Amino acid sequence: MCHVIVTCRSMLWTLLSIVVAFAELVAFMSADWLIGKAKTRSGSGDEQAGVNSEPHYLGILCIRTPAMQQVSRDTLCGTYAKSFGEIASGFWQATAIFLAVGIFILCVVALVSVFTMCVQSIMRKSIFNVCGLLQGIAGLFLILGLILYPAGWGCQKAIDCGQYASPYKPGDCSLGWAFYTATGGTVLTFICAVFSAQAEIATSSDKVQEEIEEGKNLVCLL
Repeated sequence: MCHVIVTCRSMLWTLLSIVVAFAELVAFMSADWLIGKAKTRSGSGDEQAGVNSEPHYLGILCIRTPAMQQVSRDTLCGTYAKSFGEIASGFWQATAIFLAVGIFILCVVALVSVFTMCVQSIMRKSIFNVCGLLQGIAGLFLILGLILYPAGWGCQKAIDCGQYASPYKPGDCSLGWAFYTATGGTVLTFICAVFSAQAEIATSSDKVQEEIEEGKNLVCLL
């Protein structure tokens, strides 16, 4: 028989798991990773200089320019690479792979976490412990991606960061909110992995077992 078990710690873990997965996904798809200027082109005119002075936002997979914002407010990000091999840097290609794998795992865990109210174990293994382990693995993938990302700052394929830009030195460019969101999400991922143990303890406590023995199908301990 399925028993619906809801505790404060299990609900908090579920909400955090969903928030972390959503935050990492939004950051990954955003162009607000690196903020710089457009690559300078031949020709010297006031209009061209004015365009180049406008900030350009370069993400791992896409770019956003002032021209895109003027044409359509719905255009948040446009691709600058026609294929995966044309991504600005080989390090960013690796970053994209690691982040994609980590985010996929987090999304799976977020989906499974919704059903932990009804299913607390799978193949005699605590579903909270399994999800916590997966979140820890996802966190490692995210860390690898974030460590490799700054190594591609010197490529300057899509935007200009100045002559002092090099791996792990952004030069004249600055970091956008997407990088900080991804970093914060990675920290929260490990917090969720640790907190999953508390969710397991809360749903298997003596009070929960007493409620089940009394014949209650809905156990709510807040």
